[in-house]
Amino acid sequence: MNTAAQSKIADIAEMISDLRNLVKQEAPDLLKLFDEYAGEMQFGRALIERNLRTLNFGAKILEVGAGSLLLSCRLQQEGFDVTALEPIGSGFSHFSRLQSIVLRYANSGGFVPTLLRSTGEGLSIREDFDFAFSINVMEHVGDVSTVLHRVHEALKPGGTYRFVCPNYAFPYEPHFNIPTLISKSLTRKLLWRWIEHSANVVDPVGTWASLNWISVRSVTDICRSRLSVTPYFDRTIFDIFLKRASSDRNFQGRRGPGLLAFIAVLERTKLLSLIRLIPAAVLPVMDCSIVRV
Repeated sequence: MNTAAQSKIADIAEMISDLRNLVKQEAPDLLKLFDEYAGEMQFGRALIERNLRTLNFGAKILEVGAGSLLLSCRLQQEGFDVTALEPIGSGFSHFSRLQSIVLRYANSGGFVPTLLRSTGEGLSIREDFDFAFSINVMEHVGDVSTVLHRVHEALKPGGTYRFVCPNYAFPYEPHFNIPTLISKSLTRKLLWRWIEHSANVVDPVGTWASLNWISVRSVTDICRSRLSVTPYFDRTIFDIFLKRASSDRNFQGRRGPGLLAFIAVLERTKLLSLIRLIPAAVLPVMDCSIVRV
């Protein structure tokens, strides 16, 4: 690891430590959530590193569904011109308290991003961003087709929208850590008791209502018919997912022992190497990039 990379990691660790102390003082009931979102911020920052390396200092970035605002603030701190799109939708009302702490901290350091209180469907900016991204957001939007269209229009020619989210063609729901049964309605009908009382999410009813059952196939169809582009799906995201499931204790805690047991079975039976060969269309997670031509 080079000196610049080490310095960047140290800067992120310092930011997280400072904010954790603030949350502990002002909203100790949010400390567990903060730790979760801090982990997600670090994971997200590492995930988009290769995209960021292609951008110039001051490049305009749009985070679609910025949530706690941790990653948007961090990227602003690094010298990018960041717009954080975050309406706070169903299932995520707890973000507002945490956001206020994060924004106050960022303001004291002079790295507050532009905050856009809008849904993805309501985005009306055109040809303005060099890069847009979202991580575990697209499965919560109300209208996938409209959001893809609006974000695509917001990109400059040559700009990329990259998003990572579950692929519901695979029979597993990661927020609730349950199998899916053909459709959302049937899964709800048969597993509602587990969904309603899930300890995996802050607002089980609201989070369930927000899920849209997005899939690789549906995204491909939308891109080709509405955007006249062909999306690219990076299959290496599955290896990243498995590595995180095996090494990230906070992630393991949210997913439960079942996932680790499942991965262990795959490894023992040598099926893991075969699963890595299956098409992106049926992997449990998608990593999609859409370039505006």
